[in-house]
Amino acid sequence: MPDPLLRVRGVEAFYGDFQALYGVDIEVARGQIVAIIGANGAGKSTLLNSIVGLNPAGRSAISFNGADIGGEPPHQIVRRGLTIVPEGRRLFASLNVEENLLIGAEVKRSGDWTLAKVYELFPVLRERRHTPSRSLSGGQQQMVAIGRALMSNPALLLCDELSLGLAPIVVKGIYGYMKAIVANDVSAVIVEQDIQQALRIADYVYCMLEGRIALHGRAGSLSREAIASAYFGV
Repeated sequence: MPDPLLRVRGVEAFYGDFQALYGVDIEVARGQIVAIIGANGAGKSTLLNSIVGLNPAGRSAISFNGADIGGEPPHQIVRRGLTIVPEGRRLFASLNVEENLLIGAEVKRSGDWTLAKVYELFPVLRERRHTPSRSLSGGQQQMVAIGRALMSNPALLLCDELSLGLAPIVVKGIYGYMKAIVANDVSAVIVEQDIQQALRIADYVYCMLEGRIALHGRAGSLSREAIASAYFGV
């Protein structure tokens, strides 16, 4: 088997005296969509933050594209081709759509993702490119956040709670774009509380419970009973 694009081994994380992660292991293959599911407080976002350098990690605990990157600063990790769409989108409210998108290109990684390609993926953003980001709907803001991440030309896109605060029909539309993104040579990790949405799109699923991996396997091979047991710890 080829080496995975991302390999996480034995990652732990602390907030003061509180331990949030306990020896977490995950892998992401090239061209794969991996879902990380779990209830609030399971450690999903903490895991993503550890991968992108926002939480400390041992050098060899995180390997990306064949290189050990644990402990590197976030800006250096982004330059390697690993980008996060953060929970809550975190757009620059004072900037318009296009200005927010162009911030992603400041990394100056070579690749196919340009403004034109982002607008092709999200046509409504072309129409609203001069609109202040704070004036957009929640779904449109999420498109900007994804587009900004794509402008850095990542090999791996980490998405934290894409469905948070969005209506179900909007969530369905946002997730509909993920297959097109992965078809353009981008792998993805999606953190999600919505189990059905995660299973619908993912190739492989990890379920977290209280800072540990409680269950993992190919999305089509996991029974509802096993997922519910791992999700709720019953």
